Amino acid sequence: MVGFKATDIPPTATVKFLGAGTAACIADLITFPLDTAKVRLQIQGESQGPVHATAGAQYRGVLGTILTMVRTEGPRSLYNGLVAGLQRQMSFASVRIGLYDSVKQFYTKGSEHASIGSRLLAGSTTGALAVAVAQPTDVVKVRFQAQARAGGRRYQSTVDAYKTIAREEGFGGLWKGTSPNVARNAIVNCAELVTYDLIKDALLKANLMTDDLPCHFTSAFGAGFCTTVIASPVDVVKTRYMNSALGQYSSAGHCALTMLQKEGPRAFYKGFMPSFLRLGSWNVVMFVTYEQLKRALMAACTSREAPF
Repeated sequence: MVGFKATDIPPTATVKFLGAGTAACIADLITFPLDTAKVRLQIQGESQGPVHATAGAQYRGVLGTILTMVRTEGPRSLYNGLVAGLQRQMSFASVRIGLYDSVKQFYTKGSEHASIGSRLLAGSTTGALAVAVAQPTDVVKVRFQAQARAGGRRYQSTVDAYKTIAREEGFGGLWKGTSPNVARNAIVNCAELVTYDLIKDALLKANLMTDDLPCHFTSAFGAGFCTTVIASPVDVVKTRYMNSALGQYSSAGHCALTMLQKEGPRAFYKGFMPSFLRLGSWNVVMFVTYEQLKRALMAACTSREAPF
């Protein structure tokens, strides 16, 4: 067995809730530069047509984007919006990942054999619920990642961003892009959690692997790839709409239509490589850490309750 040994007692909902938020924060700390590069690539060319956007592209590829940002804005620019990102993960991942098993059990009425339909329903529910809780933190994170030093900083700090958005755009500005974000996270949660669930179950049932680190790594990597392919178009629209100036787009649908008309279908997969690198690595770090944290926390609880 690699890592912490699994306990006989299944993890409680509280352990899953806290473990998911903590694991997601650790994953964000490690992969945040890739997420920032993804956002910069996704918003690139939104004010130009497809020909001009290609000709005048400031960022080219994942490594090129990161190197350009470090050269023109300094290394700290790769972590723009980190505070809001960690706030988002602590509230967001705790709900969408930490409550997934509990909601799945609710839909299956306690049955040990969950159908794909029940898993998809659970993933959609926790994904949408998480957006309702954490949307303002996501808006602030995207705004920070999108702002370039050369173009003038829109916000001086995380608190300033919350206050400025609420003052200039109204309270609703903090909930901008909720519709595409609900759609994105319902899709992401289903692709991510359900795929991880299914791959892990298949590996264990076929006796190809045991329930330890290699199994968690393989399942998480597969989940990251599937999620990127499925969710990229919605993710690009979400990023563009959240970062847009007041009145630039009338709705998320208008944003998507404008992208299609001005930049063509390929615009929906802008930033695909950083998205995959980020989601793949994020999933691996998050799920491996989450599985180990659940075991560590349950082991600590068991040893504390055990009689001397």
